[in-house]
Amino acid sequence: MPEIIPSTHILDVRLVCFQVFADSRGEFMETFRKEWFPERTWDIIQCNRSQSAAGVLRGLHYHHHQVDYWQLQAGTIRVALADLRPTSPTYRAVEVIDLDAATPAGLFIPVGVAHGFYAQSQATLLYLVDNYYNGGDELGVAWNDPDLAVPWGVTDPILSDRDARNPLLANIPAESLPR
Repeated sequence: MPEIIPSTHILDVRLVCFQVFADSRGEFMETFRKEWFPERTWDIIQCNRSQSAAGVLRGLHYHHHQVDYWQLQAGTIRVALADLRPTSPTYRAVEVIDLDAATPAGLFIPVGVAHGFYAQSQATLLYLVDNYYNGGDELGVAWNDPDLAVPWGVTDPILSDRDARNPLLANIPAESLPR
């Protein structure tokens, strides 16, 4: 059984530290079991892969109808999370988690928690989701929003045009925030 560590900053976020079984042939580990998240009724229906060059920052993104479960396959990344659920007791809480593929783990990101990562090296990320891609549910908030003050530790990342245009939290209408 892996060690499942609830976030001390953001409600429902969990880090899953995989149990690795290694011998002379290689390694084996379970990376997902539905029972690890018993309070959630969900089915993983899509798996995505993201490859990023060192210096790329992706995010911050959020959804109304999609859970993400991340597994870093190669490299090192700094993950940033921000709770955008106005009804959550951890609303506007921010957390940064450094992930390294050499220490296999999964990261469960619930609906309404903005997420992004900075690739500290070339990185490959797999993420399992419980909904098919829907561009209308692919929302964002500025990676450098001063109200969120995410401690990225970078000042000039490589951004997509879309992520460079993400609005400040203060400019997102209340009805566009997750519940």
